[in-house]
Amino acid sequence: MTSPFETWHSEQLQAIEAALTNWITPAGNAQLGAAMAYAVQGGGKRMRPVLTLATAHALGGAPAAALRAACALECIHAYSLVHDDMPCMDNDTLRRGKPTVHVAYGEAVALLVGDALQSLAFELITPADGSIAPAMQAQLCGLLARAAGQRGMCGGQAIDLLSVGKKLTQAELENMHALKTGALLEASVMMGAACAHNVSEAAQTGLQRYAARIGLAFQVVDDVLDCTSDTATLGKTAGKDAQADKPTYVALLGLSGAQDYARALHREALEGLTATALPDTDYLSAIANAVVERVH
Repeated sequence: MTSPFETWHSEQLQAIEAALTNWITPAGNAQLGAAMAYAVQGGGKRMRPVLTLATAHALGGAPAAALRAACALECIHAYSLVHDDMPCMDNDTLRRGKPTVHVAYGEAVALLVGDALQSLAFELITPADGSIAPAMQAQLCGLLARAAGQRGMCGGQAIDLLSVGKKLTQAELENMHALKTGALLEASVMMGAACAHNVSEAAQTGLQRYAARIGLAFQVVDDVLDCTSDTATLGKTAGKDAQADKPTYVALLGLSGAQDYARALHREALEGLTATALPDTDYLSAIANAVVERVH
């Protein structure tokens, strides 16, 4: 029997895919538009947009604003993957089960795809039709910019590139991933909260704790799967981090230790949800469960 979360999740994925298809169209150059669509559509777990929509649901947020925020986050995430896969970064050839953008369209187009998707993200949360109030637009832009920039995703990627071949402490590894992966996941939750009004301090604090722990758990689980899954299952090159001599939680804690740590982070995330005192956080709990169940 299908659970309420599974039904809701399927509906949200359909809404996200339809919105991305509608908003990512050839506005100028046909090749660039096609490459942007190739980078975003038809793959991925949509973890970030689903988190945004689940948070907005828990707080009674505006659905139209939440959907725009959700798709903006997916555009930022997709741009980061396009750039990360390029030869000057991770030099990977497979993403979401298909050739990476620079393989399919060339490096110059891939660079422009990332740039254009980043710009589109901010277009989506600043519509001129009045569907999002100016104050909410400003809050969403601030959250997204901070999560994506040098104090977030880009800063974490810079640390990652400088850490190849080095042994990091657990605190250093967590700081890197709190920026590289966690910042955008945390923004996904807080942007969902920004689509609601009169959010209590307890709810804000609890959601931040939930988001921070889920963001870290997501990366720990990714490190585990990089060692335990194959390329076909992952949709990207398995074992890439070990081959590149990158610091990972598995290298630091061992496979069993990394799995245990993911479960501990999961418990702490659920404690954060309890602290919100919100009446319905079932979907957020289910997302946390889905993240960590991947390590089994």
